[in-house]
Formats: sequence, structure tokens, C-alpha cells
Amino acid sequence: MKELTDFGMDAVDIRLLELLQDDASQSNQALAARVHISPPTCLRRIKRLRDAGLIEREIAILNADKLASAMGHGLTALIEITLDHQGTEQQQAFEARAVLDGAVQQCYRVSPGPDFVLVVQVRDMPGYLALAQRLFTSDANVRNVKAFFSIKRAKFEPRLQLLTPA
Repeated sequence: MKELTDFGMDAVDIRLLELLQDDASQSNQALAARVHISPPTCLRRIKRLRDAGLIEREIAILNADKLASAMGHGLTALIEITLDHQGTEQQQAFEARAVLDGAVQQCYRVSPGPDFVLVVQVRDMPGYLALAQRLFTSDANVRNVKAFFSIKRAKFEPRLQLLTPA
């Protein structure tokens, strides 16, 4: 991965990224005013940051707790998966299946310990059972699954801490 300075970033770019992490729905004019640059300059800088891949996408973060009562997305699980065979091909095959499943919010290859850690959000325990059957029990290469069920979410923050390049 390129260093931030490789992208020609300065303090204004970093401030724009911080502001966008707080609220990506801000207008270009509002962002420009907050970083003390003109709106056309702000637009060019944000386009450059997107083109460089530093802004991956802009999304709405939904409140899972409030949606749970209305839609039933009330069960979050953190799941450790250990594969029987850890070759590149086997890891890629499991990863490809996991990332395509809509219940999987996050998928990490980790080391040491298990091969993968997943964060999943399902409606309820029957929803978890269906997920387990889709991803784990139907895969002969999955050796061990250890699930942890969230009883309270104390913090959820997708924000990255940005440091000014030296």
C-alpha cells in the first residue's frame, strides 16, 4: 500500500477525509467552508482522493438495535473458523463463499489461531443455524467453528484514525 505522502496528500486532504468519515452526506460547499478552500478546489481534491482509492465508498450506517425490533436483525456473532487444509486455494475458496453471503458483514484472514474471523448479523438463532449450514457444515474443509454471540454492542466505529504525514 502506498504511503499517504505518495498520494501527494496534505493537511487539507486529511481534514477532508476526517470530515467525510464523520458525515459523507455533507455538501461540497459545506466541506469547502469547513476546510477553508473554494468549492471547485474541494471537489477536485475529493475526486483525486476517490481516484487514488483512499475513499473506497460512501454508505449509510444503520442502527442495528433500532432495526432489530422492526426487521429482526437482532443477533450478531463473531465467529472463528479453522480450516482442515490451509493451502492458498482452500483459503480462497472459503473466503469467496463467505464474502458472498449477505449475513457476513466482515471477513478477516487471521494468524495465529483460527484461519478466519467473521462478523455476522442474522435475524435470530434459526438464522444463525441456516448460516452455519450454508458456510460451515456443508464445507468438508471446515474443521472447527467457534461462535461468540453479542449481548451488547458497546462501540461500533468504522472510522480510521488519520495521522498527518511527517
